[in-house]
Amino acid sequence: MTIQFTLKALCLTLLAAAAPMALAASAEQAAALGKTLTPFGAEKAGNADGSIPAWDGGYTKVDPAYKPGGKRGDPFAADKPLYSITAQNLAKYVDKLSDGTKELFKRFPDTYRIDVYPTRRTAAAPQWVYDNTFKNATRAKLVDSSAGLIPDGAYGGIPFPIPQNGTEAIWNHLLNWRGTSVAAHFRHYLMTADGNQVMTSDGLLTQEMPYYFEEGGPENYSGDYWQVHFVNLGPAIRAGEQILGRENINGDKSQAHVYLAGQRRVRTLPNACCDTPTPSTAGVMSFDELSVWGGRTDRFDWKLVGKQEMYVPYNTNKAQNAAQPQDLLGKHHLNPDYVRWELHRVWVVESTLAAGKRHQLPKGRYYLDEDTWQALLGDRWDASGQLAKTLWSLPSVLPDLPGLVQLSAGFYDLTSGAWFVQNLYAGLPEQYHAVDRYKASEFSPAAMAGRGVR
Repeated sequence: MTIQFTLKALCLTLLAAAAPMALAASAEQAAALGKTLTPFGAEKAGNADGSIPAWDGGYTKVDPAYKPGGKRGDPFAADKPLYSITAQNLAKYVDKLSDGTKELFKRFPDTYRIDVYPTRRTAAAPQWVYDNTFKNATRAKLVDSSAGLIPDGAYGGIPFPIPQNGTEAIWNHLLNWRGTSVAAHFRHYLMTADGNQVMTSDGLLTQEMPYYFEEGGPENYSGDYWQVHFVNLGPAIRAGEQILGRENINGDKSQAHVYLAGQRRVRTLPNACCDTPTPSTAGVMSFDELSVWGGRTDRFDWKLVGKQEMYVPYNTNKAQNAAQPQDLLGKHHLNPDYVRWELHRVWVVESTLAAGKRHQLPKGRYYLDEDTWQALLGDRWDASGQLAKTLWSLPSVLPDLPGLVQLSAGFYDLTSGAWFVQNLYAGLPEQYHAVDRYKASEFSPAAMAGRGVR
């Protein structure tokens, strides 16, 4: 792939090569936040031809019909595609597509399609998150730890809005704004190579981001940034199973526990990391493939390649409002009628297996939205250099939060032909919604045992 560098991206890449443990941004650099840059560090201006507009504060208009715990509509339902990318006209757009996306056109030329809609820069966050991001720009830095390079001094916002290297950029993704306390009901689906559809999980999620407790600060922060408790309602063979996870910035302090209904016991997962299969997806997806990327950063060396314009899934509320999952889930890929793609600027970050580490997929490339820092697409290569998996997310507009948040994600396995969707809300009466702060006990092994009814 040919990367089109901006001057800023080129300068940052050179800095990263010279100083892999970069210090915080200077006060002069930070002063651009909220001016020429958005509060999260994206270029506020649009692109030269106007196909990417300027950021004007994001989308925060709450539909009066929305009730917390219910479903959000598609605020852009009236939009029509500007054009469609197909196998027949692919050459015209190939420089703005990921390798994985191009491979899907190659494999499914008769059914795979990308409908490109007007670009809407809907990313938004509360003012206190912007304020913390501004503070992080000059106070946060990477420090060495038992779990590799981790952020120090960051809290309550994007840690490195002006990134100096790939490690900082991927931490921006891991610590992206997606709300503080959340409840959700969703399902996971596996599609086999021959087109069979299998629901692997139907469950209830409670989730909290202690990193985004508004009243906190770096001086009293424990390092836990993501807490999750998932209870399986089905399918019947898995009903009653639970998983509890506490992700810490220092990966050595992260914890995970499972409750197996048949044994009525809580067990600690000894290796809830990296390419280990995660029980919440019935072992189909590895821990570091959750949300496109969700692993320990010390397993790889991270390179900030640059920034480029790319077609990515964006503002995909329509996908979550499908009447039933089968409307969205095609035989070999998502139904193109339900997936909105837009042209956006993304940071390109590459991962290469670090010396002395082991992983089934030693190389990766990830595309981070400049406005939110979420990984929207990712590609992973096996040890022989073959493209093995391509990962994607479906970010949706949540004006009540406010934010543009990844609701669903998944991958296409280019080796087996199977593919997977996690956190699908289609066909369900509720969505990801903000709730009051949970009690600390909600994310404890004791809470799992208390819920353990078969």
